[in-house]
Amino acid sequence: MDRFKPSRRAVLASAAVVPVAALTSSAQTAPVPEGALTAGQLKTLEAFVDRLIPADELGPGAAAAGAHLYIHIQLAGYLAGEKAAFVGGLDGIDAYAKRVHNAAFADLAPAQKDSILTAMEGNTLEGVANSRNFFTRARRLTLEGTFGDPHYGGNRNGIGWDIIRYPGPRPAVGPEMQQLGKAAEPYRRSAWGASEHDH
Repeated sequence: MDRFKPSRRAVLASAAVVPVAALTSSAQTAPVPEGALTAGQLKTLEAFVDRLIPADELGPGAAAAGAHLYIHIQLAGYLAGEKAAFVGGLDGIDAYAKRVHNAAFADLAPAQKDSILTAMEGNTLEGVANSRNFFTRARRLTLEGTFGDPHYGGNRNGIGWDIIRYPGPRPAVGPEMQQLGKAAEPYRRSAWGASEHDH
C-alpha cells in the first residue's frame, strides 16, 4: 500500500519527457470541451489525475491544469483508437470503488483513492484487467496534459509550466532577458501562437 505516494517531487522527477501526444492533436474549448468521455467518466478521470499530481504547498496540481480535459479531447481525436481500453479502465475503477467502498471513485477519501491507484500500479486491482497498463498510460497522459503546450487542451493558463518554472516558448529574447541571476518572465502563449483555444 505504501508504494504509491503521490508527490509533486516524485512526479516531476520522472516528467523529463517531451509530451509526444501534444505534437499531433487538436485543441480545447472552454469550459468543458467536446471530447470522448461522458460526464461521469470525466469526473472519475479528474479525480484520478488529481491523485497522481495533487495540489500541494508548491501550487496547483494536474486537475487544476486541466490534464483530464487534455485526455478527454485526445481520446476523441488522434487517440481515438485507445478510447475503448481507456474507458474500460475508468469504468473498472469506478465499478471497483462502488463494489468495495459503496461510492464512486471521485467521491472517495484521498487514502481510499490512493489504495486503488496502488493496486492498479501493482496490477492487482480486482476486476480491472491489465490495470498496470492502464495506470501507466493514464499517468503518461496526465504528465502530457499537465506540462504540455496549452494549445492541446491541458496546462491551463500555463499552470504546469509554472510548477516546473518553465517560462514558455519565446520567439525571441532581448539582452535584458538573458542576464544571469534574473528569473525569466512568464510568456503564457502556445508555441502555435495565439488562438481561440488559448486561455
